[in-house]
Amino acid sequence: MKIKNYILVCIVLMVSFTASAQYGKQKKADTLFNKFSFVKAAEVYKELIENKYNEDYAVRRLADCYALLRDVKNAAKYYKKAVKQDNVPIEYYYNYAQALRGIEDYKGSREWMRRYKDSGGVTSTKNFGKDGNFITSIFNAKQQYFLSKVNFNSKLSDFGAYEHDGKVYFASTRDEGVSVKRLYGWNEQPFLDVYVTEKGSKEPVDHKAKLKGDVNSIYHDGPVAITKDGTTMYFTRNDFFKNIQEKDKKGINNIKIYRATLKDSVWTDVEDLSINNSEYTTQHPALSSDGKKLYFASDRPGGFGGSDIYVVDINEDGSLGNPENLGDVINTSGSEGMPFINNEGTLFFSSDGHVGLGMLDIFATVADKDNKIIDVINLGVPVNSSKDDFSFFMGEDGLTGYIASNRSGGMGDDDIYAYNRVPLLNVEGVVTDAINKKPIANAIITLLDGNNKQIAYMETDEEGYYEINIDRDVDYKITASQKKYEDDSESFTTKNIETKVTTITKNLELNPVQDVVILAELNTIYFDFDKHNIRPDAALELDKIVNLMLNEYPGMVIRIESHTDSRGDLTYNDKLSIDRANSTYEYLISKGIDPARITEHQGFGERRLTNGCDGSVDCEESNHQLNRRTEFIVIKMK
Repeated sequence: MKIKNYILVCIVLMVSFTASAQYGKQKKADTLFNKFSFVKAAEVYKELIENKYNEDYAVRRLADCYALLRDVKNAAKYYKKAVKQDNVPIEYYYNYAQALRGIEDYKGSREWMRRYKDSGGVTSTKNFGKDGNFITSIFNAKQQYFLSKVNFNSKLSDFGAYEHDGKVYFASTRDEGVSVKRLYGWNEQPFLDVYVTEKGSKEPVDHKAKLKGDVNSIYHDGPVAITKDGTTMYFTRNDFFKNIQEKDKKGINNIKIYRATLKDSVWTDVEDLSINNSEYTTQHPALSSDGKKLYFASDRPGGFGGSDIYVVDINEDGSLGNPENLGDVINTSGSEGMPFINNEGTLFFSSDGHVGLGMLDIFATVADKDNKIIDVINLGVPVNSSKDDFSFFMGEDGLTGYIASNRSGGMGDDDIYAYNRVPLLNVEGVVTDAINKKPIANAIITLLDGNNKQIAYMETDEEGYYEINIDRDVDYKITASQKKYEDDSESFTTKNIETKVTTITKNLELNPVQDVVILAELNTIYFDFDKHNIRPDAALELDKIVNLMLNEYPGMVIRIESHTDSRGDLTYNDKLSIDRANSTYEYLISKGIDPARITEHQGFGERRLTNGCDGSVDCEESNHQLNRRTEFIVIKMK
């Protein structure tokens, strides 16, 4: 009996010891995770899963590790297991949807994003609504950017390429040529440093190409932004200033933006900026073209999500104003960063919160006439991929620049790609009256190619303006027409035009048809629903026509065309429109108009609707009314 009890005690102690050991492992893994040592944390979480200790928790944490390491294949694998767990936090639905984008399972991503939303998750209604046809539209869009590899990538991480005065500055973890390397626990790579190389140089970029001066430290440094005069550099660095490392209340060493000055070809006099705070991250500097505004990303309190994009004024004495959040058109509940402003004032940035192809995509802002940002657009393929795409830079020519991506086929982890941009081309113009030079609204614009094949068909707006996207290296013919005017046409070509040209202007002038003033006075008349009798308001218009034909233009000959709305079957509407044409005709005859001066009075049923009220959409009664009409066409005036 005593032996039996002894064995039982041993078993209990062994189980207790094993459980205690596994608990210690979980605590170790969590400590590594909280210190951003995700490579080492992942290994310990895998051990916990193998030992089936708190397995659901370990699976979720392991998935998070892979997501933070940007290993979307493994992240999707473990998030798939996580979302099958009972009572799993709904944010894992969102995380799984994001990971599925990274492996190009867009259908699955939409499904899990919908589950996240249906379970109470907060999504951007605007972005959620865009998601349905996004992939189709993005792959069908005309390509503007053409990528090529650069010769200064390494086997590790390279990004943030910034071109200035014939040199390319970038951030890299390569540390090639250094015998002792300090590793960053997040991904077990060396810390970032800023490197510089001559544009187009074929020389190897190693530790000798590190930026000279005080910008590089023993922690992360880069990316950078440089003022146009080349004397001031803004750069990202860990919170490390004057050899003192600061941490927040949780013991985390955050990121700040610093400023350095070029003196005797060396970057020195590093300054801490007033926008920084040790309790949150401030990073990714970008400068407006006039150097008066600094854009950056930050997870400071009061934002919309993980990190937002802000702007702050740079005063003449170098001091900074109060940062301003750029708002929810740009910022989302996800993370936005890596801003860049081109010479035209367009903001480019990276985001995982807007609808995209992968984890991070590159977007550009769209502004109205008052320079207010009203929307963002995805730059599409090949700039964006199913992986992380970020770190956009555009040269002063607006046609060349760099991006960074961890997509397949690169040399290392993150790689820099150069691009050549062929911007979209438009033909635009204004259609005006050749006599009084006033704009002509609703003129029909027809665009034909060199084979007389119709390419586009549209109407001018209230200002007589039109704009059409066209291809390069093609011959075109454009025609403007309006029933009150004679047509005007012009041929043009897009062959051999410079790449930087984005707009061809073709203004067209229309000469009025002889005595066309009468057409404006032959107003359309309207009918009540399912009726063909002449209403009092219609009688007034018909009396005007009688006066014109009897007293002012005795030689005028007209044609009558009547129509219905889309309600009712086709045969019935045909008969109803004929009845309306007959009622109109009989009214004019009754007032003394010679029947010979009305060549035809026809009904066209619902075949010539003036709007989209064809029964496929709900329409207001006022819109149906516009289709229940009789129109008058002048055949001749003399």
